[in-house]
Amino acid sequence: MSEYKISSRYATSLLETAEGKKMLDAVAKDIELISSTLEANHQLILILSNPVIKPNVKLVILEEIFKSRITPETSNFLRFLIEKNRENLLESISKIFLDLRDDRLGIVNVEVKTAVAFTEDQVQTFKNNLEKYLNKKIRIIFKIDPEIIGGFIVNVSDTMFDASLKHQLELLKKQFLMVSGSSN
Repeated sequence: MSEYKISSRYATSLLETAEGKKMLDAVAKDIELISSTLEANHQLILILSNPVIKPNVKLVILEEIFKSRITPETSNFLRFLIEKNRENLLESISKIFLDLRDDRLGIVNVEVKTAVAFTEDQVQTFKNNLEKYLNKKIRIIFKIDPEIIGGFIVNVSDTMFDASLKHQLELLKKQFLMVSGSSN
């Protein structure tokens, strides 16, 4: 079985357990903490992936890092992963869990590139309009890219909306070249 399928099963199980206990928000915050900790600390990933390090040592390490910072349910899940020798999948399980949670809650991650930073009012208006257009709740990450000159570029999943001035100028240039090429 592929690593993705195994990770998906564990992530789905954790999600369903958290929903069943009405602890989805708390467990999701725990998983966000674990995910960001793994992202920031490559050494921890190497330790968890190392088959030479005994499971009880890995458990002690995780308990020391996360003690009193995560719920007992999430702590039990980490213990369960180690018992099943799946701690090396913790990073992928975390990412899949968060994706599944977002999907269940109807939340979509959106990246918006602008030439200049939006004001708070502009951010709120933009967010409201985009949520209406997509008919979903959104989580926006703004990035500044002066090369787009003006306007914005929105990436939603595998779809890109390019309303940048740079893109519009490129389209205009193509039209001029087509017109000048056909008049010769």
